[in-house]
Amino acid sequence: MREAVQWRNLLFLHLLFFLYSLFSVFSKIGSRTEAFSLQFFLCYGAAFLMLGIYALGWQQILKRMSLLTAYAGKAVVILWGFFWGALLFRETITARKIIGAVIIMTGIVLYSYAEEEKEK
Repeated sequence: MREAVQWRNLLFLHLLFFLYSLFSVFSKIGSRTEAFSLQFFLCYGAAFLMLGIYALGWQQILKRMSLLTAYAGKAVVILWGFFWGALLFRETITARKIIGAVIIMTGIVLYSYAEEEKEK
């Protein structure tokens, strides 16, 4: 039973990271529109809605799991950024970007595990 709750929390956490990644998508689309047009307001309204949902959900996640565990998962947002950039904006994923992402994700995970060991 406890394991099922942990899986639900992790699934919810990654859904939040997905929504957080959409903030960047709507912001980038909005930045390409004419300032103060209807599309501008719709894009930035959607972006801030994603941030609001993320912020509320993040607070709920922190009630259910440790900050270290939750924050370690945040590295997946980098992968969502690659996905959205390639799919929607035709950005290329270069070897340098992949190496940089791996370094960042490795650092976050290593730091999280080191802090978790200190707590024990």
